Amino acid sequence: MSVSDDDVSRAVLIAKALADPVRLRIFSHLASECCSTVCTCRIPETFGISQPTFSHHAKKLVEAGLVRREKIGKWVHYSIIPGGAQPLFDVVSQVESCCAQPDNSCF
Repeated sequence: MSVSDDDVSRAVLIAKALADPVRLRIFSHLASECCSTVCTCRIPETFGISQPTFSHHAKKLVEAGLVRREKIGKWVHYSIIPGGAQPLFDVVSQVESCCAQPDNSCF
């Protein structure tokens, strides 16, 4: 079993997005809201960052398919996309299952 280039590309995009400590904290915070939306008016102060810094990090999470962005009135709201990180888990799982094979046939 080998991992496709598309699967690897998607997993890398997710891993890069979550590799930044601020983005991982934002993602975790959004996840703790149990899939409800969180207004940008509240998030930057929660992490002690500026609005432009938050916007930069949120954009990376959106591009990775981890977070949904929705404009409501004058504010933008963010929420977790259920299963958004699954491609990363799938690739890691495939690699782990290959490593468990005695002959390491997938490498």
